[in-house]
Amino acid sequence: MKLSRLLLAAFALGHAFAAVAGEAEIRKNLAAKIPHFAKIDEVSKSPMPGLYEVRVNDFEIYYTDDQGRYLLQGNMIDVNARKNLTEARVEKLSEVAYDKLPFKDAIKIVRGNGKRKLAVFEDPNCGYCKQFERDLLNVDNVTIHLFLYAVLGPDSVAKSKNIWCAKDKAKTWDDWMHRGVTPPSVECDSATVTRNREFGQKYNITGTPTLIFSDGSRTPGAIPAAQVEKRLASLN
Repeated sequence: MKLSRLLLAAFALGHAFAAVAGEAEIRKNLAAKIPHFAKIDEVSKSPMPGLYEVRVNDFEIYYTDDQGRYLLQGNMIDVNARKNLTEARVEKLSEVAYDKLPFKDAIKIVRGNGKRKLAVFEDPNCGYCKQFERDLLNVDNVTIHLFLYAVLGPDSVAKSKNIWCAKDKAKTWDDWMHRGVTPPSVECDSATVTRNREFGQKYNITGTPTLIFSDGSRTPGAIPAAQVEKRLASLN
């Protein structure tokens, strides 16, 4: 019995040593051959035996062997669970707690009793955002924190600044998104537009609209009001 325990301990130690050795070899070889991997955030075993996950630049996921000789970029799919493991991993890495969002840089829109919570990152020149905004009118009893996320060029930045500087931000936003009324040119401290873009880049918000629900989960794209309603209902 004592010998068996010793053998098991030695086996576990050997696996741990191999994992550490594998990580060190991966870091060394990839950094030596590819400048992009000079700074690797994390090396860990992937769900597929013999394959390691290599993470760089916070959210970029690659896969390699235990020596860093071969490199794969793409999605790992669990065919039994029908789940995109790479996508799920990136979503987990870029998760942000709802109460940690920079609400001072958002336009607050309250509908009905406002009990339910939703944050949305939108560009004023985004066609999908305009479609989403029209559909969102069908969702009531919600507080929406709208983050002006100007990523589609200089005109988006200018419009976002004018909306932020308007006396009635929410009305100016609605007038533009629903009725095509161009936001009047107004001057003020509009650094919030830059801060929102920096925040979005930090947390891997790559498109508009992007929705963040009160549990920290996010949904990219202009989803129908029925889906928004279903998610909000499940959290309350």
